[in-house]
Amino acid sequence: MSARIKAFTIHLTISAVIALAVIGVVFYLWYPAPLHTVVGVTQIFLILLAVDVVLGPLLTLLVYKVGKKSLVMDLSVIALLQLAALCYGLLTVAEGRPAWLVFAADRFDLVRVLDIDERKLDQTDLNYRQPSLLGPQWVAATNPTDSDERNDILMESVFAGVDIAQRPNLYQPLDSQKESIKKRLLELSDLPANNTAEDIKAVLAKHPKADTWLPLRANNQDMVVLMHKDTAEVVAIVDLRPWK
Repeated sequence: MSARIKAFTIHLTISAVIALAVIGVVFYLWYPAPLHTVVGVTQIFLILLAVDVVLGPLLTLLVYKVGKKSLVMDLSVIALLQLAALCYGLLTVAEGRPAWLVFAADRFDLVRVLDIDERKLDQTDLNYRQPSLLGPQWVAATNPTDSDERNDILMESVFAGVDIAQRPNLYQPLDSQKESIKKRLLELSDLPANNTAEDIKAVLAKHPKADTWLPLRANNQDMVVLMHKDTAEVVAIVDLRPWK
């Protein structure tokens, strides 16, 4: 094996190991299935990662030459460019990751990091000021008691797209809203007809504790949150359509 091919192979192996670690973080922590489909990150991220993994080793293959005076500099520049591209991609994915799964009114809303309304973070419970790096958290959002503030939120939701689900200052533990959730739970027989009977049966077979559901609204693909009626606990997010 020539020195150039050996350098290419080593660089490709290192890049692949780093890529696998990054995939683990992104798809097991930040975007656990099926949320990567809900948000629509999979294809773009994998393309960026594939380009980053392949391009660095290819550049090494092109520039590597034993005894070349500028070899260390060339390889350092390639590594820095590859690292910069990876960091940029990770930052973009981190900003778009699901931060909160928020029960609000009669459904759940998926709130990404970039969707969060930060204007009243100083009035926000410490538990909700910073989204977790270990995955999205389940919470509830309730309307403020002040009528003027409620009207302001209503106007902003209509004209600016900022609803209560995006306001951490209105968050509470999901358990605190169990009674409200129970009133909104939908029967499995109410799942829209655009879900096939086979799909519904297959999903429910995997989650036998589920006996009710609520819609999950997201930016790319709305899905269904399976629930347990008696406890109002979340069972799973599943790839079914909540709307006709």
